[in-house]
Amino acid sequence: MVRAGLTLERLVEGGAELADEIGFEHLSGAALARKFDVRLPSLYSHVKNLDTLKCEIARLALAQLADAVAQAMAGLAGRDALQALGDAHRDYARRHPGRFAAARHPLTPAQAGASAGPKLTQLFRAVLRGYHVPDAEQVHAVRFLGGFFMGYITLELATGFSHSAPDTDVSWQRSLDALDVSLRHWPSTPDAR
Repeated sequence: MVRAGLTLERLVEGGAELADEIGFEHLSGAALARKFDVRLPSLYSHVKNLDTLKCEIARLALAQLADAVAQAMAGLAGRDALQALGDAHRDYARRHPGRFAAARHPLTPAQAGASAGPKLTQLFRAVLRGYHVPDAEQVHAVRFLGGFFMGYITLELATGFSHSAPDTDVSWQRSLDALDVSLRHWPSTPDAR
C-alpha cells in the first residue's frame, strides 16, 4: 500500500535533503525509506529505481543552481559577472553539498537536454560575451571555468585546503583574478591564426 502523501516530488525533495545530510554517494533506497518511515517497496511504486531517483535529484539540483546563478548575475558583466557566477556555485555547494554532487550525476542526452543544464551553460556564455571570447572558443572556456569551479569547490568541501594558510577565501579571490586575466587574454581560434 502506498503511504498517503508520498509522491515523486516529495521523494526527490526528500532525497535531495538526505543527500545534503549524508552525501549523495551514500544515498540509498533504504536510507530514503527510513527518512519517510516507509518500507522500501513503497518508494518503488513512485520511482522506477534508485538511478531514476538520482537523475531526478540531479535535475532538481541543476535547476536550483541555475536559478541561484541567474539571480546572482542579474545586471552584471565582466569581472563582476564572473565573481557572481563563481560565488553562486560556491555558495550553493556550501549550503547543499549533496545536491552539488548530484548535479554531476550522469544524465542521458534527453534528460540533460530537458534539465536546467543548458540554462546554466547559457549563463556561463553570458559571462564570456562580456570578455569577447569568440563563439567558436566558448565551449572550451565554459569547460575551463566549470572545471575550475568544480575542482576548487570539491577540494574545499573535502577540507583539502584547510591544512595551510592563507584562508581559502583569499585563494578563491586570487583564482578568480587569474580567471579574469585568462578570459581577457583568451587565445584566438586555431583557424584564425
